[in-house]
Amino acid sequence: MEANPLAPDILFTLGPAPVSRAVVTTWAIMALLTAVAWAGGRRASAHAGALQTTLEIVVETIEKQVGEIMRRDPWPYLPLLGSLFLFLVAANLSAVIPGAKPPTGHIETPAALAVVVFLSAHYYGIRALGGAAYLRRYVKPSPLLLPLNVLSEITRTFSLMIRLFGNMMSHEFVLAIVVFLAGLLLPVPFMLLGMMIGIIQAYIFTVLAAVFIGAAVGGELE
Repeated sequence: MEANPLAPDILFTLGPAPVSRAVVTTWAIMALLTAVAWAGGRRASAHAGALQTTLEIVVETIEKQVGEIMRRDPWPYLPLLGSLFLFLVAANLSAVIPGAKPPTGHIETPAALAVVVFLSAHYYGIRALGGAAYLRRYVKPSPLLLPLNVLSEITRTFSLMIRLFGNMMSHEFVLAIVVFLAGLLLPVPFMLLGMMIGIIQAYIFTVLAAVFIGAAVGGELE
């Protein structure tokens, strides 16, 4: 019987917990991003070096984009949205590294990130409006709309998860098929296309997260 192509590639176990290749890739990405952020910020000065300058450009670019989307001061939300974007870019681009397994090609990672966005939107909404005022928006203009509003929250989170997972998983499958049929050289354009798709998907996911959080703190339902 053939193995399920969607099944995780288990490398080892920690006690009763199996650890897949995608999880190891996730750990490596988090360690790399942490190391780069630490190296770029530990000796920050007015006379910035190449790494500090690069990080400042990245942060300022993300800050500008988030501000334009949310139409409010982006800095309270920048740690979450900036980290989310950078992790997704690194995770999606890890598909081109031999031996790595992009975490976003497995449903667990997109699901976890979608849940983070879901909880963050409610957290920021309650913090901005207060618990009672935030919850009242679900029964406006009529309490009969409560089930539909709750269903809307669930479905948009599910859509956020499926969009990222579907695009990254399908790219993996297409690339694997092309490599099998045509060898190692022909798939290079597909790999470049996959890198562009990975960056675009990271951008779309982050933009949608910013929209959801912006709607929550503004007291609006999307």
